[in-house]
Amino acid sequence: MKTLITGGLIVNEGETFHGTVVLEDEKITEIIRDTRTPRDHHAQTVDATGCIVMPGVIDDHVHFREPGLTEKADMESESRAAAYGGVTSYFEMPNTVPQTTTLETIEEKFHTASQKSHVNYSFFFGATNKNTALFKELDRHRIPGIKLFMGSSTGNMLVEGSENLKEVFRAAKEAQLPLMTHCEDSGIIHQNMEAITRLHGEDPDVRFHPLIRSEEACWQSSLLAMKLAQDYGTQLHIAHISTQKELEIYQEQFQQPNITLEVCVPHLLFCDKDYEELGTAIKCNPAIKTKKDRDALRQFICNPQHTVTIGTDHAPHLLAQKKGGCRKAASGMPMLQFSLVSMLTLASKNECPLTVERVVNLMCHQPAQLFQVSKRGFLRPGYQADIVIVRPHTSWKLTPDIIQSKCGWSPLIGHTFDWRVERTFCNGHSVYIYNKVGLASDICGEEIRFRC
Repeated sequence: MKTLITGGLIVNEGETFHGTVVLEDEKITEIIRDTRTPRDHHAQTVDATGCIVMPGVIDDHVHFREPGLTEKADMESESRAAAYGGVTSYFEMPNTVPQTTTLETIEEKFHTASQKSHVNYSFFFGATNKNTALFKELDRHRIPGIKLFMGSSTGNMLVEGSENLKEVFRAAKEAQLPLMTHCEDSGIIHQNMEAITRLHGEDPDVRFHPLIRSEEACWQSSLLAMKLAQDYGTQLHIAHISTQKELEIYQEQFQQPNITLEVCVPHLLFCDKDYEELGTAIKCNPAIKTKKDRDALRQFICNPQHTVTIGTDHAPHLLAQKKGGCRKAASGMPMLQFSLVSMLTLASKNECPLTVERVVNLMCHQPAQLFQVSKRGFLRPGYQADIVIVRPHTSWKLTPDIIQSKCGWSPLIGHTFDWRVERTFCNGHSVYIYNKVGLASDICGEEIRFRC
């Protein structure tokens, strides 16, 4: 079946132009640079007049909670939220129950996703102190890379100690797989927690969260990761950078092809002043920090010289699990469904020199290039037809009934956006249409392929 997406402004590979995207079955067959609609009586036409047509978003950092934590979320609900938000591909993290740290558990996730995912999927393999021998057995065409927790996490997924860390960096390099790290120094965090609790009780107010999971805890750990990547030649991607200090260290000492950074949407939207209004709704690890840090992150992502991706660290919890303070309230928030409109609205408000073209680069092109995703992330003939149509200058307010994530809430409830996702195509299938009840298509996601 041939489909013509016509009348819109195409944003792709740094350019914006009037044109038509031609789809046939699962692939893009042609990009026509013209304001005229091609005549083809055998094709269906999608009118994108007044809209932006762009590649589907690739989110390199989500937690879908399946298996084992499905009271919070599951692959069906969260991939549905992705489709509603213009996200056509995701890389999911390994800290589920059981953890994705064996060949059997990662294979089980692929099987589950094949049955339940509305959009494209892949999964990080989790590093532990004892499983580095498995890295070379992983199929590097099926997974984005290895996830390493260098800070507080659950179970045995916290890798600490000089020799253990060196072995992970060495084994990832040998397996020719990128290493994505969560960088927080757990020793510094523990010391900070002890000091704060002595003064403010066993479960301090959430406003102390960025003092416990401090700037120093982040930059010390990120510095160690960058040194190890430099020593071993490992492809390193540091997740959810949250401080100006980390950016300075990177720019001054480690800006090289094998070391790249991810910035997450919450750290671009919020700062420590927002704890007063939003409380534990914005409690996440690493913590939301100062306005200075947030503004530095915004400036950093705008620089076209920087290889950086925008992820969400989408991490649903039930609202009941978000009660308490620094110790008791769960860390993490659902952000996937509203990540694209958040970034486009940020660009519209001129709060940083961010353009629509740069948003597309950060959320689509960069993750595709960095992880060597096969035939996704760009609008090109022969590529998979993962496409989003978004409408600018359309003010709307987020209400709870819109939320697709199983957890049922968002820290952005009540927020007004300037952009709206009109339609999402995944592998040529129309998986979301604005103002239609439910998904337009059912399970359309496919395994993402890498390095091929």
